[in-house]
Amino acid sequence: MELPYLEDVSPGTGSLPPRAWYARSDATSLSLNGSWRFRLSPTADAADDSFASDGYDAGAWDTVAVPGHWVMQGHGAPIYTNMVYPFPVDPPRVPTENPTGDHLRTFDLPDDWPATGGGTLRFDGVESCARVWLNGTELGEFKGSRLPHEFAVGHLLKPSGNVLAVRVHQWSSGSYLEDQDQWWLPGIFRDVTLLHRPEGCALDFFTHASYDHRSGTGTLRVDSDVDGRVTVPELGVDVAAGESVTVAVEPWTAETPRLYDGVLATAGERVPLRIGFRTVAVEDGVIKVNGRRILFRGVNRHEFHPETGRALDRDTMRTDVLLMKQHNINAVRTSHYPPHPAFLDLCDELGLWVIDECDLETHGFTEQGWRDNPVDDDRWTPALLDRAARMVERDKNHASVIIWSLGNECGTGRGLTAMARWIRARDTGRLIHYEGDPSCADTDMYSRMYADHAEVERIGHRADTEGPESRRQLPFILCEYGHAMGNGPGGLSEYQELFDAHERNQGGFIWEWIDHGIKHPEFGYAYGGDFGEELHDGNFVCDGLVFPDRLPSPGLDAYKRVIQPVRFAYDEDAGTVRITNLHDFADLSHLSFEWAYHVDDEAASEAGELAVPPGLGPGESVDLKLPDPPPTSRDAETFLHLTAMVGVKTNWTKLDHGVARAQFAVTPRPAVRPATGERPSQGAEFITLGPGTFDPRTGELRTLNGIPLPGAPRLDIWRAPTDNDNGASWQGGQRNGLVWRELGLHRMQHRLDAVELTDDALTVRTRVAPAARDIGLRTVYRWTSDGSQLRLTVSVTPEGEWTVPLPRLGIRLGLPAAYGYAHWFGGGNGEAYPDTAAASGIGRHFMPVDRMQTPYVRPQENGARADVRWAELRAGFTGEGVRVVGEPAFWFTARRWTTEQIDAAAHRTDLTPGDTVWVHLDHGQHGIGSQSCGPGVLPRYELHAAPAEFAFTFSRREATPEEEPPPVAPPPGRSSL
Repeated sequence: MELPYLEDVSPGTGSLPPRAWYARSDATSLSLNGSWRFRLSPTADAADDSFASDGYDAGAWDTVAVPGHWVMQGHGAPIYTNMVYPFPVDPPRVPTENPTGDHLRTFDLPDDWPATGGGTLRFDGVESCARVWLNGTELGEFKGSRLPHEFAVGHLLKPSGNVLAVRVHQWSSGSYLEDQDQWWLPGIFRDVTLLHRPEGCALDFFTHASYDHRSGTGTLRVDSDVDGRVTVPELGVDVAAGESVTVAVEPWTAETPRLYDGVLATAGERVPLRIGFRTVAVEDGVIKVNGRRILFRGVNRHEFHPETGRALDRDTMRTDVLLMKQHNINAVRTSHYPPHPAFLDLCDELGLWVIDECDLETHGFTEQGWRDNPVDDDRWTPALLDRAARMVERDKNHASVIIWSLGNECGTGRGLTAMARWIRARDTGRLIHYEGDPSCADTDMYSRMYADHAEVERIGHRADTEGPESRRQLPFILCEYGHAMGNGPGGLSEYQELFDAHERNQGGFIWEWIDHGIKHPEFGYAYGGDFGEELHDGNFVCDGLVFPDRLPSPGLDAYKRVIQPVRFAYDEDAGTVRITNLHDFADLSHLSFEWAYHVDDEAASEAGELAVPPGLGPGESVDLKLPDPPPTSRDAETFLHLTAMVGVKTNWTKLDHGVARAQFAVTPRPAVRPATGERPSQGAEFITLGPGTFDPRTGELRTLNGIPLPGAPRLDIWRAPTDNDNGASWQGGQRNGLVWRELGLHRMQHRLDAVELTDDALTVRTRVAPAARDIGLRTVYRWTSDGSQLRLTVSVTPEGEWTVPLPRLGIRLGLPAAYGYAHWFGGGNGEAYPDTAAASGIGRHFMPVDRMQTPYVRPQENGARADVRWAELRAGFTGEGVRVVGEPAFWFTARRWTTEQIDAAAHRTDLTPGDTVWVHLDHGQHGIGSQSCGPGVLPRYELHAAPAEFAFTFSRREATPEEEPPPVAPPPGRSSL
């Protein structure tokens, strides 16, 4: 049976050969972006082809924006699956129910359109299969959603009334090659452009610009399909295309993205060139650029916008690159397809290493043990080679692209080998990556996803004995690690230590850059299942370092600190700081350095500049003498703050932008003075002790300094499980969130055993335990007072066999809604947990409780502040309130809903502020880890059930109307850049 074109395994017909992409030349062009007429049909053959003919009346059709996806514009709905195909797996066949969008655009040629020469119609991206007509003549059809396709149309153009018709099918044989973890979003989602092609125009060209780090020279050769000349005025270069020239140059790197402007001039066209000289190689099992080992501090990036899907404008692309640069990220893997080429222009200009990945993933075939996998079926090889060629030819002139990736999660097969061979023959100046083949037969590096720390250490030692010996001689990268789904990821600092310790371990790429939450009137942001999908993977699509609106998450702030390119080490005995340059190429001349001493919660008492030698090269260190800490007349903590800031003008951030920082304790925290001496008094209705009144039957605190407590302080061990707590079904090891719930830790029962009054204390004895289990926590609350302060000492003793860590250990209490302004001395500004606290700095922080919440798309445990010495909940910034001092320091969380309400919520909009501020004062928190797709919590960050004792001292915070409000702190998710 002959299959229709949309099910044929061929890449299409009628398209011109792939070639280099460039945004502009002196040839005329016409953008066909804008409003198009649109008709949606439920099947591929529901409507005839007459709409492509001249004179067709589409006045009754709807309109859609191009670039755009019709499902993002009210026609049908998005579908999210991570791995499985949302249609029966019967390659290359697709369902009869196949949404098909007919697009129609009428246009006139501009007045300056030349009368001679040809014309090319370019589509930069259409999902998943398109058939094209111009003025009633069929041009052809194509697949390969994220790659350009061009058609020769000069002979069909007329001065006015041109009719461009495009039929787009959601499903095609190409869909089997595009099973990436993302939304399925059909439509013409990238630019459509008409290009005039004058006689003698440039066709394809390949800029080769290598760098010799020994001589400091670059060798340039621009191969061109058409004779022409290449000029680079700054270098005095004027040579024929195809001719090599060697000159002294400054090299291009991600840290120093030096570009030279040039021109390729043919008889009919002048094409601007942006040339970066660099050489990429594997030497002695290490990836080197310009002779030096590089370390990837990277992210994976899908193209996404919460309102327009994969249709991104240039400003959004620039925002992404600037945010990456401002958070010390130096590399991007373009998961899992080539991005819009304008994004690569920005990577060239601003400086990012790029792994450019082919538009290829067949992940859904794992459901049948990779049977019928297209990458191991010779019938599909032409389509695979077409995709490889369109990627390489389009992007080959970008200095930022140093590695080609064959695709993602395709298993193994002959098609991948054919792609690798073609790429090597076409481009000898870049490396090849593919993660899915453990033999590394076709690649220049060993790549893994989500290997745990122990495995990464073995790989660093070349002690990974499972694979072939040849693999152990290759450089190693984690193409995905640190799954940034919800709260997290944790354990990044320990990965970075392994990257720094082993030359072979050359870094990795966090999964991923952005949450793919789609803006929704009811849910705020929608994820899988919110559009009625039959099959979906829930909020697994929301796993980014930035939220859908591109506000940075706490995870991004933590990652910035983990990968910061300057290391500080403080020697208290010598009074010196060692500064180490962790850049791969740059010295420190672009940075300025400051030191400051902070005493307790006061502003910096002494500060100054650090005279760091600007020529301090990569990997070099210097020891600098610091001024002595300030003398203190009272017991106080003293902290040393060290900061590196941008000190020269740059194109990616402002002056004084913080690049690196560190904090060191110079003197310890003084002991908290016990609040004792007051005798509890038994009254008719209450027990009174200092500023507190208690229920005589239960021993629960009812008022504090006259403030009624909607929730009395009591032991709390539950947290709304994070995505990383819950883990993934395919992950090994214990999924704590599920086990906690199975044990009943979300519904602990509190049994009162005794209320005891003595001369100096009120003691309440309880047992806290889950129903149906024989485990519990024997808990004693001991209250004392000195008359003005009230001290609570909590003693916890586990009973039974606890085989799982605790989610948290502390107390929870409720305050009236008016006490909604938080002021604390401890970690901040944003949230932190034991293994995600790299960005947390001890200091004085102010924030309304409403802004302490981290807006994860799926609500979960969030908002804890680490290492808090004291915290106040106030009625306004200057209002009276409650002060809490912890012994030892504690984790502080405050919010207007309970943990149980967070646990029950599916979306942010499910959370409605109540009339109580719920305050968590935690002695311990379990770590976060990365088990939503990676490894769980490292043992050092697990919170095990063990005997514990901790104390909190409560007192009144008096109103201070003379106090001036501080600058409003940025909320969680907004980085202080």
